[in-house]
Amino acid sequence: MSDLHERSLRSETQLLRLATAGSVDDGKSTLVGRLLFDTKSVLADQIDAVTRASVDKGLSTPDLSLLVDGLRAEREQGITIDVAYRYFATPRRSFVLADTPGHVQYTRNTVSGASTAQLVILLVDARKGVISQTRKHAAVLALLGVPRLVLAVNKIDLVENPATVFADISAEFNSLTRSLGWSSGDVLEIPVSALNGDNVAERSENTPYYDGPTLIEHLESVPVDGEPHRVGLRFPVQYVIRPRTPEFPDYRGYAGQVAAGEVRPGDEIVILPSGVRTTVERIDTADGELDVARAGRSVTVVLTDDVDVSRGDTIASATDAPEPLGEFDATVCWLAEKPLRPGARLLLKHGTKTTQAIVASLVERLDEQELASDPNPESLELNEIGKLSVRVAEPIAADDYTVNRHTGSFLLIDPASGNTLAAGLIGDALSAVELGNRV
Repeated sequence: MSDLHERSLRSETQLLRLATAGSVDDGKSTLVGRLLFDTKSVLADQIDAVTRASVDKGLSTPDLSLLVDGLRAEREQGITIDVAYRYFATPRRSFVLADTPGHVQYTRNTVSGASTAQLVILLVDARKGVISQTRKHAAVLALLGVPRLVLAVNKIDLVENPATVFADISAEFNSLTRSLGWSSGDVLEIPVSALNGDNVAERSENTPYYDGPTLIEHLESVPVDGEPHRVGLRFPVQYVIRPRTPEFPDYRGYAGQVAAGEVRPGDEIVILPSGVRTTVERIDTADGELDVARAGRSVTVVLTDDVDVSRGDTIASATDAPEPLGEFDATVCWLAEKPLRPGARLLLKHGTKTTQAIVASLVERLDEQELASDPNPESLELNEIGKLSVRVAEPIAADDYTVNRHTGSFLLIDPASGNTLAAGLIGDALSAVELGNRV
């Protein structure tokens, strides 16, 4: 999403980042289409086109999945479908929704879409209940530290004894999420029919056994939290600005986006990994100077002293700066067809810094069905999650992922092709999932 688009959303209402997850044919596209339709977030000509296409298919009502399934032809051709971002709003809140594929082989996309989500809607088909893919998705979401979940029990209109079915599915899901560390207040189950709109925007008379909020009511009212653990300034330097013009003969500024905390003129900071200390002279933007820049804001920082700062360095608060790491444990989701084995030499990208890395050892692999670990695996296969030990050629200024999601994550990259091979979380996030002890 563009910076301008996000600022415009935030200026009017609170912004909630959410994602969807679920198995194939659980009705995720229909639910997303229903959310867009019921919040009047689609144009009239789009609705007309969907209505005509639905009539051509012999349907009596519009097939709302067509609003979001524009890439169906590509999917049928076997092309990988990436995360699609949808924007919609109600009078009370604006939303950015990461719509991820449901296929098992696209777990990597679930990781990408949910990595910044404050809430995830996890769908299950009422006729199938909680299946292995549901458990896998829940384990991945727990690993990523997603604060809140909604279980949308879809197609509830297609089962006999819906009250019993809903109660049984809710009980099983509650047991699963408790074992993964969520509290009961962070998880809500809602019986829905995305096709008919039951309990999406309007309360349904067809579910008298359910007295909770509709899906949209819940999305409008759920608390929007920032980082669960606040840390001081983390500012990865993206670019060093030195115009060398007559107007700015001695200007030196450091451009980037504030990844965590905030920065003000006069703040004492430390340059990592060198450890050099100085203070902030001012904060520049295209619209003028700022008194403060908070997480998410792109700015140029000017320092009091002429110190050595390069792209990939991190400007951090002097009071709680992280210790640069040359070797560390991390949890990764392996995203490549070729297995990961100990001794692999890769590139590691953390923030704006890219450095050579070697996988010193594979510590354990997660069995997402049993929520148990397999120690010392020989390899990690596509979509498997495991803990490994990494050594890097140049130290990185990173926080534990459970402390800050932005500065505790990284990518592993193939040095030959430039393809992303793994998404990683620094620290022992995997043990937290296994023990049901989310931080």
